[in-house]
Amino acid sequence: MSENDTPRPYGTPQTPRVTVRGEAHIEADPETARIFVTVSARGTDRRTALDDLTRRNTQATELIRSYGEAIDALETGALSISPELTRHGRGERVRAYHGSVQLNVTLTDFTALGELTSRLADQELTHVTGPRWALRPTSPVHAHARRQAVREAVQRAREYAEALDTELGALLELADTGPNPGSTTRPGFAHRGAPTPPPMADAEATPEPLDLEPVRQAVHAQVEASFTLAPPTLR
Repeated sequence: MSENDTPRPYGTPQTPRVTVRGEAHIEADPETARIFVTVSARGTDRRTALDDLTRRNTQATELIRSYGEAIDALETGALSISPELTRHGRGERVRAYHGSVQLNVTLTDFTALGELTSRLADQELTHVTGPRWALRPTSPVHAHARRQAVREAVQRAREYAEALDTELGALLELADTGPNPGSTTRPGFAHRGAPTPPPMADAEATPEPLDLEPVRQAVHAQVEASFTLAPPTLR
C-alpha cells in the first residue's frame, strides 16, 4: 500500500470506515467491606481526656487485630483533641476537652464483619459507620467487563458491515471512552456504642453479630472502535 492508499481518519470511498461503541454492564459480588470506627473521649482536664482516648483507641485496635487474616487493612484516620470553651464573666474558660480518633478498617471476610461491627459498636463512646462494599482495583471483574465491551464493539461493526453486504477490514483505532471501571459503594448502617451497662448486666457478654448482606457491585466499561470496510456495492 502506497502512502496515498493509507486509510485516512475520516475514510475514503476506496477505504470507508465505520466507528462503533461497545459497552458492558455487569454485576459481581463485592470483595471487600470497609467500616469507619470513631472512638471518643471527654474529660474536664486535658490529660484525663487524652488518657481515656488512648485507652479506648488501644482497645479498639486490639479487638480489630484479633481477627487476623480477616482484616485486609487497618489505618488511622483523623485525630482530634480540642477544648470546649464557655463564657465565664467577661472572659472564656475551658469547660471540657474532647478527643476522637478514626480507624478505617477493610475486611475480606464478611462472616467476621458482622461480629466485629457489633463488638466495636458495643464499646463505650464508639461510633461505627459503614460498610462500604467494593471490588479490588485489580479484580478480574474489571478485565472481564473490558473484554465484553470490546466484543460488543466488534459484533456491532460486523452487523453494520453485513447491512452493507460487505465485511470488516482492519482495526484502525480502539479507545477506552468510559469512566474508570469501578464499583458502587453504599453505607449499610450507623451504630453508636451502647453506654456502660448497669452493674447487674453481664459486662463480658458478646453482642449478637449483625446480619449484613453484601451489596452487589456494578461495573461498567465502554470503548470506541474504528474499522475499515471493504468498499460496498451500493444499489
